[in-house]
Amino acid sequence: MLGNALIGLREGLEASLVVSILVAFLVRTDRRRELPKVWLGVGIAVLISVAVTLGLTLSQQALTFEAQETLGGSLSIVAVGFVTWMIFWMRRVGRTIAAELQGGLEKAIAMGSLAVVLMAALAVGREGLETAVFFFAAAQAAGETTGPLIGFLTGIAIAIVLAYLIYRGAITLNLGKFFTVTGVLLIFVAAGILAYGVHDLQEAGILPGLNTLAFDVSAAIPADSWYGVLLKGIFNFSPQTTVAEAVVWVLYVAIVLTLFLRPARKPVSGAAPQATSETTADSPA
Repeated sequence: MLGNALIGLREGLEASLVVSILVAFLVRTDRRRELPKVWLGVGIAVLISVAVTLGLTLSQQALTFEAQETLGGSLSIVAVGFVTWMIFWMRRVGRTIAAELQGGLEKAIAMGSLAVVLMAALAVGREGLETAVFFFAAAQAAGETTGPLIGFLTGIAIAIVLAYLIYRGAITLNLGKFFTVTGVLLIFVAAGILAYGVHDLQEAGILPGLNTLAFDVSAAIPADSWYGVLLKGIFNFSPQTTVAEAVVWVLYVAIVLTLFLRPARKPVSGAAPQATSETTADSPA
C-alpha cells in the first residue's frame, strides 16, 4: 500500500500542480471567466480515468486464467513504461512546465471555449490515465483492490493538500528535490512492478522459466509476516523469485537509476539561464 501511496502522491501532485498553474494564471491575468471551462476539462479527465480503471477491472474478470495473467503482465510492463517516462519527463521539463502550460492556455483561450476545456482535460488526463494503469497493475500484484485503492487515494489526497498549500503560499517545498527523491523511490517501485509483470507472463506460458528460481527466501521472509507484507506492498518483493524476474529487476534498476542520477547537461554557452526551482504554482519544479 505504501508503494501505491507513493505513486498516488507523485501523480496526484503533478496533476494538482498543473491545475494550480492554470488557475493561478487565469486569476493573475484577470480572466476568471475562463475558470469554469478549466474545471470542466479537469472533471472530464477525472471521469475518463475512473472509467478506464473500471473498464480494465471488469474486463479482466471475464477472462480465462491465462488471459488474465497475460493482460495483467502486459499492463504491468506498460505501467513501468509510463512511470519511467514520467520520471524523466518531469526531470527534463520541470523548470519550464509553467511557461509551457501558460502559453498553451493563452493559445487555447484565443481559439475558443472548447479549446480551453480540451487543453485542461489533456493536461490533467495524462496523469489520470497513468494512475489508472498503475492502479490496475498494483491491484493485480496485490491480488486485491482495497489495499491499492486506499494507498492511491491517500497519496492523491496528500498531493491535493500540498498543492493547495503551495498555491496559497502557506508552505514552501523544494519541488526539484522532491521529484528527485520520489523519482529514485519510484524506480525501485517500478522495478518490482516489472518483475511482477514478467512473472504473470510466465504463469500465462508466454515466457519460460516459471519454475527456475533465482532464490527462495520464504523461510526467512514469510509472505504473511509483517516485513514480508511491507516489502510486498512497497517493492512487490516476492520471497520466491524466478531467474527472469531477478534479471529484469537488476537490469532495470541499474540502467534507469544510473541515467536518472547522472548530472543534467549544462546550458549551452550564451543561452539564457534556466529559472531556479520555485515552490509556487507558477513554477512547479
